Amino acid sequence: MLGRSVTALAANDGLGAVVKSLRAPHPTMGFPVRYYCPHCGAVVEIQREGYLSDKSVTPYPLAGWKYADPDEDFDAADGVRLVCGQDGDGVRWTDDRSSADDVENPGGESPCGSELFLSFVRYVDGEEVEPEPEPTYTTIAGRGPSGPREPSGPGGFGE
Repeated sequence: MLGRSVTALAANDGLGAVVKSLRAPHPTMGFPVRYYCPHCGAVVEIQREGYLSDKSVTPYPLAGWKYADPDEDFDAADGVRLVCGQDGDGVRWTDDRSSADDVENPGGESPCGSELFLSFVRYVDGEEVEPEPEPTYTTIAGRGPSGPREPSGPGGFGE
């Protein structure tokens, strides 16, 4: 679901999770922002800078985005790769669970240990970049009919 929107549950300073910017680094104080796992609804709190603009939280990486681990400098990355339930530097999983309607398995084990991806808004030449879905290919097994059946004579089919 490429269009899944970011769900920020709370920010202690009331700024919310979405702060429009051009992601130009400048000194600011970090603050905790909460998100939920799209697989199980477990809530994570990430300490991050307010100038980073959130795009989405998805169960898969967006095509063309580069992700950092939470203990790396993700200010220069396009997003953060998290593992549900795995605490780290600046990452704390709470005992809360989201009841949002887009959680894949709301009754499942939480935290679930699955990967999730927090993606930031990207800009190229001052324009926001939209992710392009990865191409998917389908292989059809077996041989089907070579074409439509035709009447075999003046009386119709199969005479």
